[in-house]
Amino acid sequence: MRDYVADIAIIGAGTAGMGAYRVAKASGQRVVLIEGGPYGTTCARVGCMPSKLLIAAAEAAHHARHTTPFGVHVDGAVRVDGAQVMARVKSERDRFVGFVLESIEGFDPADRIRGYARFLDDTTLQVDDHTRVSASRIIIATGSSPVVPDMYRSLGDRVVINDDVFEWDNLPERVLVVGPGVIGLELGQALSRLGVEVTVVGRSEGLAGISDPLVRQQALAAFRDEFPVHLRADVVAVRRKGQEVEVDLSTPQGESTLRFDYVLLSVGRSPNLHELGLEHTSMRFDERNMPVFSRQTLQIEGVPIFLAGDVNAQWPLLHEAADDGRIAAENAVSYPAVTPARRRAPMSVVFTDPQVMSAGQRYAQLDENSIVVGAVDFSGQGRSRVMLKNRGMLRVYADKSSGRFLGAEMVGPAAEHIAHLLAWSYQQGLTIAQMLDMPFYHPVIEEGLRTALRDAAAQLQP
Repeated sequence: MRDYVADIAIIGAGTAGMGAYRVAKASGQRVVLIEGGPYGTTCARVGCMPSKLLIAAAEAAHHARHTTPFGVHVDGAVRVDGAQVMARVKSERDRFVGFVLESIEGFDPADRIRGYARFLDDTTLQVDDHTRVSASRIIIATGSSPVVPDMYRSLGDRVVINDDVFEWDNLPERVLVVGPGVIGLELGQALSRLGVEVTVVGRSEGLAGISDPLVRQQALAAFRDEFPVHLRADVVAVRRKGQEVEVDLSTPQGESTLRFDYVLLSVGRSPNLHELGLEHTSMRFDERNMPVFSRQTLQIEGVPIFLAGDVNAQWPLLHEAADDGRIAAENAVSYPAVTPARRRAPMSVVFTDPQVMSAGQRYAQLDENSIVVGAVDFSGQGRSRVMLKNRGMLRVYADKSSGRFLGAEMVGPAAEHIAHLLAWSYQQGLTIAQMLDMPFYHPVIEEGLRTALRDAAAQLQP
């Protein structure tokens, strides 16, 4: 058994863990980075980058099939070679992962320990059966894993999560997507546009994280034009039949039994905390069995341990995980003098078509009686109509008394870009009037944003 002494131990070498290591190391601390699984971030290996590669292929196929309204006629059918699609996805995915591996290989080898860590007490870790680490402060950055409900486990390899999709050598014929959240809709639409017969089901009325009912209604209509989306639906039972899955489905329209090649689960993620031996520490747990911690400092109450990245179940986004790593490391370095961090403006983007975004506060977080809502319907918006991308709605929210911009939700074209403009405006504390003083070029999709802001401004007039 080897004994290793450090000032700060970091469990997990993903986005948050790598960021924490860099900050702590730069401060002159003795740091150790512990990882038992494969190196490479969730984003690069099984998340944002491979999913965007699949989406890019799907967009190419969709565009090729929809040129006729422009007067451009493509002779013959569009053929999707699933094997070629997946070969490119995996090749480029491996390239992105390679960049991450290069970064980790650049860390001091003496600071890296391979193996799975478990707590022996608040400041001691056991790594597999070969190393005992003593550290006065510890950062947990172990990420999260997709949830697989027990009823699906009998399906074997016929039930998949997003990690598995990117290991396919070819595309299947039929897929049931359970969960119309960000991952489910992005992958579901991409597979559909690549020729896979896709059905999406969800137990509630939730869709892509949209809380504004009018925006959600527009998004649902757009997705249902491409593939079946059943909300308030239950998967009653699943049975494996050879290389197929038989599914009993209950929807508001009735009962049915359908067959698929795979069931793709997208029903949430669970923090990777269960194998860490947290019961050996003195930390307290809440009703969800999560450690009680400060969302501002990331310190777990009463112990020199910090939660950073997806494992703390706050904001499962790469830029937030990177910020978490920095915040946790800065506070671990200065412990016990920890400092609440100023977070960036909330922002999320769903890379469907049309795209979905939110910036600042969501509709459900606001008091309807204290806000005004400005809106634009993109069906008639100039540049959107030119490109035949004229679907969707943007709704902006402003404080009724001060005119300050509070947030927005949108489904529509170029939402990923408008999200940034609005997140910056929110973080700067701008009013609707100040936002309208900014330049808007012509003709651009952002003119739709101006329309929504003008609508809000008209309601703010005394």
